[in-house]
Formats: sequence, structure tokens, C-alpha cells
Amino acid sequence: MTRMKSKITSALADFFFEYETPRQVLVRNRRVGVVCRLIQLGVLGYIIGWVFIYEKGYQSTDTAVSSVFTKMKGVGYTNVSGTERVWDVADYVFPPQGDASFVVMTNYIVTESQQMGKCPELPGTHNCTSDGDCEGGSHKRTGHGQMTGVCVNATKTCEVLAWCPVEDDHTIPDPPLLMSAENYTLFIKNSITFPLFGVTRSNLVEGIDGGYISKCLHDPVTAPLCPIFKLGDIVRLSGFSFETIAKVGGAIGIVVDWTCNLDANVKHCKPQYNFHGLYGNPAEPDKAKASVGYNFRYAEHYMENKTQKRTLFKVFGIRLDIIVQSLARKFDIIPTLTAIGSGVGIFGVATVVCDLVLLYLLPKREFYKNMKFKYTDIQKPVSSNVKWTFKKKGKTGAQELLSRSEHQ
Repeated sequence: MTRMKSKITSALADFFFEYETPRQVLVRNRRVGVVCRLIQLGVLGYIIGWVFIYEKGYQSTDTAVSSVFTKMKGVGYTNVSGTERVWDVADYVFPPQGDASFVVMTNYIVTESQQMGKCPELPGTHNCTSDGDCEGGSHKRTGHGQMTGVCVNATKTCEVLAWCPVEDDHTIPDPPLLMSAENYTLFIKNSITFPLFGVTRSNLVEGIDGGYISKCLHDPVTAPLCPIFKLGDIVRLSGFSFETIAKVGGAIGIVVDWTCNLDANVKHCKPQYNFHGLYGNPAEPDKAKASVGYNFRYAEHYMENKTQKRTLFKVFGIRLDIIVQSLARKFDIIPTLTAIGSGVGIFGVATVVCDLVLLYLLPKREFYKNMKFKYTDIQKPVSSNVKWTFKKKGKTGAQELLSRSEHQ
């Protein structure tokens, strides 16, 4: 028992009070030394330059929760066939609630006094020579209503049940009817919150007050923080021609970029505005122009002589999408230690490469192998036979050790 206790005590002492370290061999070789230092310098440059400076490996990151409010201002005037009309925000913005995605009307085709009834389709893709060409109860993909099965001889087109007269949108007004939209202004109000860091910011940053907003107009150079944008400038900065996009419509993305380093003062966290054309550009080759343009239809319904009628508008407009992208960074000890630890681990590459050069490529590789590795032979254990002799003692069956002899 005492012997077992001594062994346990010795094992615990060895475990707690001894330290093992690998044996190192100092090799004086210029080639290996240069290779080792070059690799270490490369790893050090990677850690400092890429991990810490470029990738900001010492900081944690967070993206923002965002809210956008918009407001358009401006008035347009048209005179179509002697009919004068003034268009305000309630007429040319869809939807009018100030969402982050909306359309500003710049051109339109109007079809007045439509009522439900039967009338011929437009000539062109719906031509017919007999009633057999017009299958009753069906409709064509580009048609305006359901075919009645009658071919109208006067127009050589199929008769349809639809809102009559059917819309003729083959001729788009040129120049656009609402070219005055170029001078409309857009106000963007954006609020963001970085929940991880507890930071809330608005694009109405320090220095942007009511007096400044009342007279400023956004310019990338002279007024980059002004939240009021001229529609013509937005189109120009996105790469479009206003006259072209106003004629057929288009889509533009306004990117509000919040890239912030919160290790500095929070007042330096300011937005940057960028503008991009979406869904094609009129300057692109003809094959890409199929995606150019943006339009939709809406109708104004009314009653006339107890008959329901409508005025149909095919609206060409500029769709504006307000896109908020954000990334905030701030020092954090956890990613810092992780980056340092991974960098220290990469330093082991130098040891591996230098060992390969030392042990397999140099002329004196056998000498270096003998210096680096210690070879030992396994000793055969000395066999022993132990013979025990026992003697039964009394009725209790207890055994008593009498003698022991060893044999080699």
C-alpha cells in the first residue's frame, strides 16, 4: 500500500512540477537561414498588411437596421390636343406614400372614354381572314380582350369583348410630355441603427439643419451630404440621358452607403450616395435594349349617363429604388486574439519548408538528419520466472507465503 502511494505521489509530482520542451538544433547554413527569414517576413507582411490593415481583423462588424422616407416636389404642365393640365406630386408619383421604391411619371399614352363592349382588335398581330381565325372564348397573349369568334371585315381583325376602343400604344410621345420632371426634387430621409454597438445615425448629420436643407442641392463635390436631389442630376449621375429615359422609362438605384469605423468619433459616420442604372441602359448594344424601359397602366373610372367608363393611362416613368447598405467596425479583443493566433500558427510553415530543404535537398542532408534525430534501439526486457510456494494454514483456508525462488 505504501509503495502504491509513493508511485501515485511521484506521478502527480512529475505531472505538475515538470515542463517538457522540444529539442532544437541550431543550423548555421546561409541558404536555409535566408529561406526561413524570407518566409517569416512574408507571413509577417500577410498578418500586418492583409489581416490587420486591409481586412481589419482586429475589429468586429455589424450591419444596420434601416428605415427610409422620401418626398418628391415639383409641378408639371401638359397640353395634349388642346387640353391643358397641371400635374402635381399626387398625380405623377406612384405610390404617393413616400416608400423606398416609387415611380415618377415622365411620359404617358391616354385612351379616353373606354367602356365595356365589343370592338375590333388593332391591325397588326391580330389580323384574320375568316371567323375561323378567331377562336371564340379564347384570347391572345398580346390581345386586349376575349375573342367573340367574329372576324371584322372592315379592319380584318378579330372582334373582342373588352374595354372599347382598345388602347393603341404603338406611337410613344416624343419628346416626352413631362420633360419638366427633370427639375423635380427628391428629399431622402434615412435612419439606421447598428444594434451590436448601440449606435443610431441619420443622414441629417451634424450641420444639416432646416436652414441648410431649404437652400441646398446635392452635388457629389460641393454638397455631398445634402439629402435633396434634382431628378435630372440623379439620371445623369446614373449614366442615362434624361430625354431617353423620360420617353420610355427606366429604373435607377440610389445607394446610401454607411461604411463606418466606430473606433473614431461617431460623428465621422456619414453616408455616401451613389447612383446606378438598373435593368439596362440605352447606350448598350441592341441585344441588351430589350430590358430598357419601365411602364405600367392605371385607370380613372367614372360614370357617364349611368354607364361605367374609364380613362386609361399607360405610364412611362423613372422607377427609383433607395438601397441602403451598411457596415460598421469596432475594435474587439476576441477577433484580435484570433487573428494573432492564426498568424502565429502560419509561422510554422517556415519550419516545415526549412526542414524539407535541410533534410532532403542539401548535400549534407545525412549529417543534418543525424543531428536532428536521435535513433535508439529497443532493448529486450529481461524475462523472469517467479515461483511462489503456499501452505494452507488451519481450517480458515488462509494462505501464507513460505518461499520464493527466481529462475533465470
